Amino acid sequence: MMPMQNPFRVFLSGNEAVALAAAHHNITRGTGYPGTPSSEILPALHSHGVAAEWAPNEKVAAEVALGVAFAGGRALVTMKHVGFNVAADPLFTAAYSGVSGALVIACADDPGLASSQNEQDTRSLAKAAGIPVVEPSDVQEAYDYTRIAFRISEKWGIPVILRLTTRVCHTGGIVSGTYQAEPPPVLAFTRPIEQSVMVPAHARPAHKVLRGKLAAIARWNNEEGPFKVYGPSDATLAIVTSGVSSLHAQEAAPDASILSLGLTYPLPMDRIRAFTKDRKRILAVEENDPYLSESLRAAGIPAETNPESFRHGELNVVRVRRLIAGQPEPDAPPPRAKPPALCKGCPHTQVFGLLRDVDAIVAGDIGCYTLGALPPLRALHTQLCMGASIGMGLGLRHTLPEKEARKVVSVIGDSTFLHTGINGLIEMAYNPPPTGHIILVLDNGTTAMTGQQENPGTGRNIDHNPARRILIEDLARACGIEDVRVFHPTREADALRTALAEACEDDRLHFFVARQPCVLISGRGRSQKTETANCPTPASA
Repeated sequence: MMPMQNPFRVFLSGNEAVALAAAHHNITRGTGYPGTPSSEILPALHSHGVAAEWAPNEKVAAEVALGVAFAGGRALVTMKHVGFNVAADPLFTAAYSGVSGALVIACADDPGLASSQNEQDTRSLAKAAGIPVVEPSDVQEAYDYTRIAFRISEKWGIPVILRLTTRVCHTGGIVSGTYQAEPPPVLAFTRPIEQSVMVPAHARPAHKVLRGKLAAIARWNNEEGPFKVYGPSDATLAIVTSGVSSLHAQEAAPDASILSLGLTYPLPMDRIRAFTKDRKRILAVEENDPYLSESLRAAGIPAETNPESFRHGELNVVRVRRLIAGQPEPDAPPPRAKPPALCKGCPHTQVFGLLRDVDAIVAGDIGCYTLGALPPLRALHTQLCMGASIGMGLGLRHTLPEKEARKVVSVIGDSTFLHTGINGLIEMAYNPPPTGHIILVLDNGTTAMTGQQENPGTGRNIDHNPARRILIEDLARACGIEDVRVFHPTREADALRTALAEACEDDRLHFFVARQPCVLISGRGRSQKTETANCPTPASA
């Protein structure tokens, strides 16, 4: 009997297309941590009736997904590029162990730093880890290549990265195809210990197995892997590209021959050699790291090295035309725009005013409150990565002269604290500075900056239904912190100011929570369910 098929045609964003493809592939579970530009994938997946959850951080999400894949299930884990750093510990070793089912890591890079603290390129990390990379260039490919990524993972028993970028995630377009019901996976834990316990004696042969898998995937990529060719076949200029850069190249150089690669690690070098043979000029068009151009040159293919100025920011048609014309001059400065600012009525504004009142040195963190560093507040003084405020604040306390050390306050949001701040809390309790320390958690009841997602401290799950709530202050009490207090930063502003001023003068450990709902969710119920997209799902097709 032939499997059931249903044609579909629907307008989706790239993130929604990834979710639909995962639902059509009959995956077992989705997990992740919200991070722009990837945040919409999991709620969309949940809307199709697939089990999905927000994890406390990307490392935990990756480990849950690995457990699903070790049990023979199909798992999707979502994150942004800096989230991959948090998940790298299990994922690098998971390339050795492999999986019994399937694991796809939807990792969204952010060229141009639209909403991130760095511009790292996941392709470079994937090569270091030995994890294959699939790169869609548009919304249709976001759907098609997600399905391909799951098939690669299942065929070779290996995690696969679906590398997205901001433009692919947030662009909308028509997605069409024929939905074919994927048979459910066989769920069982049957892995021998030699494959699932990565002690050195098992990891050494597993590394050799991994390299064998990558060699086999490279051969498949040369013969059957996803790619598209555009332009005249006899053009003197050959462009090798991938992702959204392919679209820019097609518009900027319609007379060039363009090879748009879908599986970019491991690369299909035989296919690339055949495409570039006898060309007068070979150019790699790519955002961020010169991954393609360096790989081609290392393989003896004389691709031009891109000027350093093209390593920064997003590409566009104008920039690609300049790249082709050999014009490496710096881009014209963008027009001045209104700088970002905290929302009118945001309780964080009140708190930063209090911190200025006590002349605090604020070790800050990732979240809406990072905007406290900008004018007119200018009241947050460090910020590097999720959870760093506590450790960096402790380092400042240990090092600065006593008068300055007493001014240091670690400020962190509720979701960020539950993401990576708990270890910093333990560090404070275990290795307290001589002057003590102050942690101030700004608890606005949501993961605000990425779109008001839930977290373990909100008491609601991914679809806003009730869930077990983790009380942040209870964690501090469990660690034996002497002074644990909760304040309403607006109604109890004077009390919070006094507490901060007094805490800066003594040698105790203090844990203060400024708890007031985000103005974007206060007064709005959270019982409404996520709307289901108007497209076929496993439940309806």
